[in-house]
This record gives sequence, structure tokens and C-alpha cells, in this order.
Amino acid sequence: MSVQVLGRRFGLRPLRSLGYYLGLFSLCLVLAIACGGGGDGDQGTATPSNGRVSMGTTLSARTLDPADAYEIFPGILLYNLGDRLYTYAPGTTTLEPQLATAMPTISDDGLTYTIPLREGVKLHDGSDFNAEVMAFSIQRFMDNGGRPAFLLAEKIETVEATDDYELTITLKQPFAAFTSLLTFWGVTPVPNETYTIGDAQFKPEEFIGSGPYKLASFSSDVIKLDANPDYWGEIPANQGIDIQIFTSPAILYNTFRSGGLDVAYQTLDPDQIAALEREADQGGWNVIEAGSTVVNYMSLNQKIEPFDNLNVRKAVAAMIDRNLINDRAFQGQAEPLYSLIPKSFDVYEPVFETAYGDGDYEKAKGFLKEAGITEANPLEFEIWYPTSSTTRSVVANTLKEAIESKLAGLVNVQVSTAESATLWENVENGIYPSVLANWYPDYFDPDNFVQPFLSCSEGSVETLCEKGATQGNGSFYYSAKTNDLLTKQSAELDESVRNDLFQDLQQAMVDDVPYIPLWQNKDYVFAASGVGGVAIEPNQQFLLWQISK
Repeated sequence: MSVQVLGRRFGLRPLRSLGYYLGLFSLCLVLAIACGGGGDGDQGTATPSNGRVSMGTTLSARTLDPADAYEIFPGILLYNLGDRLYTYAPGTTTLEPQLATAMPTISDDGLTYTIPLREGVKLHDGSDFNAEVMAFSIQRFMDNGGRPAFLLAEKIETVEATDDYELTITLKQPFAAFTSLLTFWGVTPVPNETYTIGDAQFKPEEFIGSGPYKLASFSSDVIKLDANPDYWGEIPANQGIDIQIFTSPAILYNTFRSGGLDVAYQTLDPDQIAALEREADQGGWNVIEAGSTVVNYMSLNQKIEPFDNLNVRKAVAAMIDRNLINDRAFQGQAEPLYSLIPKSFDVYEPVFETAYGDGDYEKAKGFLKEAGITEANPLEFEIWYPTSSTTRSVVANTLKEAIESKLAGLVNVQVSTAESATLWENVENGIYPSVLANWYPDYFDPDNFVQPFLSCSEGSVETLCEKGATQGNGSFYYSAKTNDLLTKQSAELDESVRNDLFQDLQQAMVDDVPYIPLWQNKDYVFAASGVGGVAIEPNQQFLLWQISK
């Protein structure tokens, strides 16, 4: 998700993470198209069959090449089609070996990871998995120039097969979250006789890997996965998954509601979700609600007025009424968020609630006074968001109505939109005072919620950030102290010391206010009667092989 963007993913380098690409994608798509119960006409559906599960979604898959897939839906597909060195125990955030047979042995300097590999694993084409195949696949991920390549290329110095079933990875510098990074869906083995290393040498419409499913067919309308009968691990509880890609949430909603699908997942709007929840008993379907690691926030541009003034940034932080946003925009289907580190992590602290309250307009008035804002010199507050995001339209206009009502004469709010590609380009160029954005993490570690927001590779107190994550996501935040904290956190292998550094980094967010956290998404899946094993994992993955009917 960077601006790197799993999500708008703002990452550690400009315009590159499940970041920018997912940002353009999901920021505009999620909860953005239809009204509950709306929609007319039929769209061909993947016909349910004995032992197979039919699933509907409005998400699309640009590619299934693990070296280039950086959007959330192809990531889910690859997570089920392939294996990784490490994964999470189902239903937990506990790391465990998958294609590795043990956790890595890490050298004293934190640079060298030695990983023993599983023997007897066959890829989908019948070829053997070994250290040479894994080293090739990681090298290809880094060298082919795909959208997520930077995730490993900026971390790894060398990767080599040091024995038939031993992989050795040497890092450029210590990185505490490296094992978590190895759970990323693209770090999966592919056969070195079928795939090639070379700039932009991708296979977007096919996949050969080692996972519980084989790719049966791939098109823009229907994707079919067949259970892999030769899988080394847990055999799927179904014979396969038939995925229908719908053109609108309304058609997805109506098709599921009328019994045409076993599972509906991503993306229905709040009205449709609320209707399916209300009618679950009568309709005979199950509602699965899960937390999410998707964070939504407002980025404040410190290079231009009015947010070059710290007291103005603090005032806006105090004005934000997250509960009102949740009620108006999401019908309670989100969670107020008070840090850029989501609540999924133990290190989360509601630092913005403690420092600024929630819709505390009296506190906001105090900060405005310190900033020299009066009725004779009111604050002109611009909020930008992508034109096609109806959710952010509701959020922005909710904020405008509330702020102008509570701070009449002191604050004038202007809500503005731009087409997504134009908006994110202008964000990076520092055009907008503030923008509403979201972030899908690349891997499940608090590091991926601080580095993409607070790091700056080139800048100064005078110039602010000129190159780096904060320049890419439009805040232009620069702090030598924060950069030092980020460096220490990244390299620290002692969990308790590292947790203390995360506390310091969250305090830096509050002290300097380059962003204002707003809400954390919830995830919803709907399953027909008789369909079991449907669950969203804490790392936001969807384990299709657990679904039974």
C-alpha cells in the first residue's frame, strides 16, 4: 500500500507503495459507487457448482505477476495461489514458518538472515522448490522493476542459495521488521525455467507457484482457482473458487441478495452494508465483520499557508469530530482513529485524543488565537480529495458544516476535488494545503505506519522535506530528531526498546502535527447460508482455502 502506495499507500519513496497505485485505485473505488438496493440489469455471474465457491467483488486484478502486483485484490489472489517463506498462524498475528522450516537465524550485526527451507514441495508445474528457486524469485522481484520492487530492493544487498535448502539474505542495514516483510504476497517462489529476470519482464495473466490453488482461468470478468490436489500443506476445504468481478456495488449487492453468490466481498457502500446486516436473519446469510489496518487521515502541507503555522495545525486537530464523521459517513461502520499506527498493534496510543480531544472547539479557539486568527482575519481552510470518492465527499462536507457552525466567523472551509491522477501529482508538488487520503500497509508491522509518514531523506528545517516519503505524501514534514528515531526503530531488535521508540514517534506526530488521523476502516464479508470458514485475517488477508459449503 506508499507516496508509495496496499493502499493510497504512501511509502518511503515518492509515488511507489500499495501506495500511490493502490491509492489511486482504492481511494476512489472503496465505498464509492452505488446506493443500497440500487442497480438494474444483470451481469453474468460465476455459476455456483458442487464443491466450488462462487464469490463476487468489484475489485479488479491488473496482474498476477508477483513481481508487479501491488493492489489489494491481486495480493489476495497471490496469497492463495502462492506460499511465502513466513506467514501468520490463521486468526492471529503470530509469525510462523511456511516455506521456511524455522524462524531465521540472524547474525549479531542484524544483517545476515539464514533461512532453512522446506523439502519435498512441488510447484504447480511439477518442478521442485529449493533455495535456488527462492533466491531467483526474490532477485526477480527486486530486478524486474515492478511496482513493489522497492520493498526488497532498498533492503537487500544479496540473496543466495547457500545449500540446496538453505537461503541466505544479507541486508544493506539492519531492519527489525524484515521477517514480517517476507510475508508480503509477492515474495513467493516461481519456476526459474518459466519466469525470467529482466526489466518489465512480467506475466500478468498467469501464475505458477506452490500454493493451495492453481490458476484455472483469468479474465477481466471471471477468475477461477482450482484446488491444488498435490499441495504440500492443508488441502482446501473446497474444490475451487469462481470469482465474478462486477462493474458496480449495486450489481454485486443485488446478485448476492438474490442468491446468486456464495460470498460477497469488497466493495459495498455503507447503505448496502447496513441493509445486508438488517436483513441477515430474514435473508439467511451471515455477516462477517473484521477490523482493518487501513488508516485514513488528513495530510497538512507545512510549506504553504495556513499550515506553515503549528498552532493552525493544532487547531485543526482539535476541530476534528471523528464520531460525527463515523455516524454521518459510515453509519458506524468505521472506528475513530487517534494515531497513524492503527489499533491492531499493542503500541497504539490515542495520542491525538489525549492532546487535542475530539471536536474540542474551545481548545481549537485557543490555538487559533495563538495563531493570530480572528473574525477580522479568519482561517481559510481548504480540504481536497479525489473527485470520484463519495465517502471523502461526505467526510469533507461533514467537517465543513460542523466547523463553520461551531467556529462561525473564525474559520471558512472550502471543499475542493480533483481527478485522482491529477490530485496525487499535485500533492507531491505541494499544491494543496490539505488532502484526505488513506494508507494500506505493505506488511504487518508498526514500522509501516511511521516510515511512510515521517521519514525524509533530503531536507532541512528551513526547506522542509525535498525528497522522501513526506514530500511524496504532501506534508513536507522534516525533523532530524524524528529521522533519528525512525532509524533507531528500524534497526532495533529488542522488542521492548523498539516499543518505546514507537511511543516517541507517536508523540512526535502530536507535537508537530504533519497529519491528523481520522478513522480506521472495518472490513465486511457476506456469506450465504451453508457457507462456512469465511473470515478476514488480522493482516487483512482472506484465506479462501478455509471456505466450505
